[in-house]
Amino acid sequence: MSGLADKRKFYIDGQWVDPVVARDLEVIDPSTEEAVAVISLGDQADTDAAVAAAKAAFPAWAATPPAERLAYVEKILAIYQRRAPDMARAITDEMGAPQDMSLGDQTGAGEYHIQTFIDAFRNFEFIRPLRPDTPTAMVAWEPIGVIGLITPWNWPMNQVTLKVIPAILGGNTVVLKPSEIAPLSSVVWSEIVDEAGLPPGVYNMVNGDGPGVGAQLSVHPDVDMISFTGSTRAGIAITKAAADTVKKVALELGGKGANLIFADADPQAVERGARHCFYNSGQSCNAPTRMLVERSFYETAVEQARKVAEDTPVATAHQPGRHIGPVVSKLQWDRIQELIQKGIDEGARLVAGGPGLPEGVNRGYYVRPTVFADVNNDMSIAKQEIFGPVLSIIPFDTEKEALGIANDTIYGLTNYVQTQDGARRNRLARQLRAGMIETNGQSRARGSAFGGVKASGRAREGGVWGLEEFMDSKQISGWDADA
Repeated sequence: MSGLADKRKFYIDGQWVDPVVARDLEVIDPSTEEAVAVISLGDQADTDAAVAAAKAAFPAWAATPPAERLAYVEKILAIYQRRAPDMARAITDEMGAPQDMSLGDQTGAGEYHIQTFIDAFRNFEFIRPLRPDTPTAMVAWEPIGVIGLITPWNWPMNQVTLKVIPAILGGNTVVLKPSEIAPLSSVVWSEIVDEAGLPPGVYNMVNGDGPGVGAQLSVHPDVDMISFTGSTRAGIAITKAAADTVKKVALELGGKGANLIFADADPQAVERGARHCFYNSGQSCNAPTRMLVERSFYETAVEQARKVAEDTPVATAHQPGRHIGPVVSKLQWDRIQELIQKGIDEGARLVAGGPGLPEGVNRGYYVRPTVFADVNNDMSIAKQEIFGPVLSIIPFDTEKEALGIANDTIYGLTNYVQTQDGARRNRLARQLRAGMIETNGQSRARGSAFGGVKASGRAREGGVWGLEEFMDSKQISGWDADA
């Protein structure tokens, strides 16, 4: 273990501190299956120390003028931009995002969100009239208190920035628990925040696992809110654990996105959808993993998706290029293999990929880009979030049938529609049960909120909605506008 990077310390009350009791965990590089660093898993004493620091810092931070909080975040952004190569290297090492994707997309997502929150915050009114005709009735937006932030491994900085930045802009103090599988990026992040010089206790970071630090934050009486991104199973457990202390819980959970492709879709629709499914090695909760195709175009679409899968290179994350890397862990690899086999066993037609490692690979958690056709919604691969590069193609005959198939899921995060018929796009955008609808390959506009419905959770992260998520509204009567 002497050759591994030592990342055992936590960041508590403005200082890097040793864990109260050392509980070492190796961080495994999924490209090589070799340990690259060692962290420590926090315990109750570490959680308590971080929460106590956040609680002590809250009154002064909540009273800090918004312009001052904004200045700190602008400083964080500048340091983040300077440290981008370090951040990208950490993400490649910990979760296997290829070099170019790690710098441009994974690290870039954090920069994007910080800047978007800065823009939204500049125009944010912390106290405003309820309506133009009620000048003495006001709505005030105020900080919630100490917030526990629990983030996943698949998009580390995307999720950390979507939580830490609006929470501290809103006047809250925070304790971050990043994924223990991918903690190295949050160590770099904590170095960035430390350099920005936030007052001690405003931001704290304790590594740990879900049953440990995650559960401790969820039940802690001095934590006023939990914001969690991860599996639906874990989100349910957190909600139950948090109930006794009546804290606010914001959940951003799994997805099983349907991509409705009609015969009049643009020529790139299938290729775009398949690439999106395989992107980040399929490890995105908003991935369009169910491709619903109008029957007259169905076999053509299956063939196009097969070609995308076969043309998608899989290689080590430690090289440049437009390939996909490994999935994050052996546990994840095994689960994906099990579901691919279930797809075969339950009668889906395997069009590309399949079980096992890609050809010529004998080390690393690599998955073959896989396409199944003739899938129906009763199959495991259509119901379960696979979180790997696996696409399920389902035929439909009518718009009504497509809508029924798309909505027949416990999840409701992102759905996609591909058609040149504007009225149909509008209809489906309203009828599809999801927090986000993307049509014809057009990304949601800057400042849009990210979040879902049903078993995908109901958090709203990003933009103005992401700021309000981390504040409480207060209704005031009899306001004296002249005072």
